[in-house]
Amino acid sequence: MSDLHLVIGNKAYSSWSLRPWIALKANGIAFRETVVGLQQPDTTAQIRKYSAAAKVPVLIHGAITVWESLAILDYLAETFPEKSWWPKDIPARAQARAASAEMHGGFSNLRNHMTMNVRKSVPNKSRPDAVNADIARINELWKECRGRFGGETGPFLFGAFSNADAMYAPVVTRFKTYGVLPTLDPICQAYCEAMLSHPAMKEWYAGAAAEPAEIPLYEDLTRA
Repeated sequence: MSDLHLVIGNKAYSSWSLRPWIALKANGIAFRETVVGLQQPDTTAQIRKYSAAAKVPVLIHGAITVWESLAILDYLAETFPEKSWWPKDIPARAQARAASAEMHGGFSNLRNHMTMNVRKSVPNKSRPDAVNADIARINELWKECRGRFGGETGPFLFGAFSNADAMYAPVVTRFKTYGVLPTLDPICQAYCEAMLSHPAMKEWYAGAAAEPAEIPLYEDLTRA
C-alpha cells in the first residue's frame, strides 16, 4: 500500500496529534508528516484539503483517510498487526481499550483548564475541584493498569508501550507543565517518567522547541 501521511497541528500545542504520532514512532513505522499551524486564518481551509472534518490529526494511507486519534490507532493496529499496538492478553486488551475510550471521551475539565503546551512550566496554577477530580481518576486508573497488567514486562500502563500509552501521552505532558507529577502516587510518577524518557516523546519535545510559532491562545496558561 501507499506510504503513510500524518497531518498534525503544532507540536507545542496539539494533544490529539501527539497520540498517533507517538504510536507510529514507538512502533517504528515510517511516515510522512505535514504540520498545519493552528489558530491561523487559513487553518480550517488547510486541514480540509485532507479531511472534511477540518480537525487534526488526519492519516492518509493511499485511498484511505482516517481522522480522530483513536480511530487512527485502531486502523494502524489492523494494518500492521505484527506490531505492538494493544496488549495481547484479552483482559488487558479490554482494559486498555476502555481506558483509551475514557480518555477520548472524558476528562474535559482537565483538558480545558490545563491547555497543552510542552514548552511551558506553570507549576503553581490553581485548580478547581473538577480538575482535581479528573486528576484523581487518572491516578487511580493508571495505578490499576500498572498493578493488574504492568508487571515486570515494561514500565508502561500494560508493560510494553501500547495505544493506551499513546492516548495518555498528552496528559503526561500536562502533568509535567502544571507541576502535577510530584503530587501523584509513586507508581504514577514512575510511569510519567518512563513516558517522558521515551525516545519518541523526546523527539516530539525537540520538535516543539524548534517551532517558531507562538499562538497567544495557547501561550497564556495562567487564564482560567
